[in-house]
Amino acid sequence: MSDERIERDFSARAEEEQQAFLEQTWCDECQEVNLGMKNPSEYLLKGIVFIEGECNRCGSVVLTELTEDDF
Repeated sequence: MSDERIERDFSARAEEEQQAFLEQTWCDECQEVNLGMKNPSEYLLKGIVFIEGECNRCGSVVLTELTEDDF
């Protein structure tokens, strides 16, 4: 398993799927759910797919780890 971050194309996902990932978030800074994220980037790291962006409220990093259930 590679420790290298491999960029993926978030925009290649279906529009409905993109919206779900952008809206269904958790911000550690705000301690609130579903504040949304902006500037998403998707990548693979150690066999796990992540979507990372910025909280719509405070701008902190928001990270979503995709599990088997998300595919």
